[in-house]
Amino acid sequence: MTEVDIDYLKSWIARERTVTDHITPRLAASLHAVLDIDRPVVQGSPAPVGIHWCLAPDIVPMREIGLDGHPARGEFLPPVPYPRRMWAGGDLRFLGEFRIGDEVTRRSVIENVEHKRGRSGDMIFVTVRHHYQTQRGAALEERQDIVYRALGAGSAPSQEATPADGTPHYSRYIEASPVLLFRYSAITFNGHRIHYDQPYVTGEEGYPGLIFHGPLQATLLLELATERRNGDTPSYFAFRSVRPLFSGGRISLNACAEDERTLLWIADHADTITMSANYSE
Repeated sequence: MTEVDIDYLKSWIARERTVTDHITPRLAASLHAVLDIDRPVVQGSPAPVGIHWCLAPDIVPMREIGLDGHPARGEFLPPVPYPRRMWAGGDLRFLGEFRIGDEVTRRSVIENVEHKRGRSGDMIFVTVRHHYQTQRGAALEERQDIVYRALGAGSAPSQEATPADGTPHYSRYIEASPVLLFRYSAITFNGHRIHYDQPYVTGEEGYPGLIFHGPLQATLLLELATERRNGDTPSYFAFRSVRPLFSGGRISLNACAEDERTLLWIADHADTITMSANYSE
């Protein structure tokens, strides 16, 4: 097991970074295409939900890329020595809206670094707080939880398979194809090899297949929430990765109303939950 100097990693807490990008018509059209949505792209009109996860990706020369395809760690994100890196979840608080043509500034702050040990092994959780602003003011506040795990650990932060035994009020289905994963990697400039490199993800990281992006799953559920609200984005949306979702086969997007919130989840071809979410007004 790799030794972890947690005090050193915690020295990254409060580190900040600010970046700027534009929501171009081409980017909006690309995300619509990935989501299989037929919607006109008009300058000044609302941008597709989840567009913020496509903005201002880390762009570094090839010589600064790590073995996993990500930029080498240690600049903004702490240099966690565990090789497996995935989204554990997060939440979104919408304060405004994103429009096609907007210039968007994102200020990111490392909020916490924590070591945990569970039945699946040792994990390092890094929490990042993102603040998005357009020319009209604050648009979104996001909490992002990233989990790092050692090779040989369990297949996900959650150890038990969770069957989708609830009764959804609404479901629809999509194909979790490698082409879908590649196209999303392309529009987000995401070089993480677990999403497109079959020999790497099976041989180096020990997974059975290509892994569906966490933010793509969250985007699909956020789009479902918006659809269920007749086109209005919810003011609050929270999601949690339950276990990896692998390419191949048909997956379901599900919604179920409960009290004052609506529960959402994605289930794989075996009807096992891979991501859960909820939203409120």
